[in-house]
Amino acid sequence: MLALALAVLLAGCAATPTSPATSLSVDAANPTLSCSLPSNCVSSTGSGGLPALRYRGTPADGLEALKATLASFPEARVVRDGASDIGTVFTTPAGFQDEVDFRIDPGSGRIDFRSQSRLGLFDFGKNRARMLEFATRFARQPAAMAANRG
Repeated sequence: MLALALAVLLAGCAATPTSPATSLSVDAANPTLSCSLPSNCVSSTGSGGLPALRYRGTPADGLEALKATLASFPEARVVRDGASDIGTVFTTPAGFQDEVDFRIDPGSGRIDFRSQSRLGLFDFGKNRARMLEFATRFARQPAAMAANRG
C-alpha cells in the first residue's frame, strides 16, 4: 500500500512540463495570468491568489522596481523582457524550475503575476512562499506603494 501511494506521488512529480514557448507567452496563451492548476501555481488574478504588486509613478517606475527586486533573487533568470511584461525562471537549489510572469497594468498602477512549477502537480507551497517574499522585497523599492509594506 505504501509503495502504491509513493508511486502515485512520484507520478504527479513526473508530469510533463509545460512548454516554455506557450507558458511564457502571457498575452496569447493566458491573458489573465490565472492558474490552471492551483496545486502548483499562485497568481495575483482569479480566486485564492495573492494581491498584485502596487507601484506609484509611471509604468517605467514600476518596471524599474520590478527589475530591482528580481536582481535581489540570484536564482532568478529573466527570459523575456518586454515593455510591460517580464518572464523569469526561478531555479531552486534542488534544480526544480518555476516560471514567474509579471505584467504591468499602466492604468491601475499594479503588477500582476503568476508563479507556476514547470514540473509536477504539486509545489508544496514553494510558489506562494516565493511570491510572498517577492512582495516583501518589492515593498522596499522607492516606487512601491504603501499597500505592499507590512
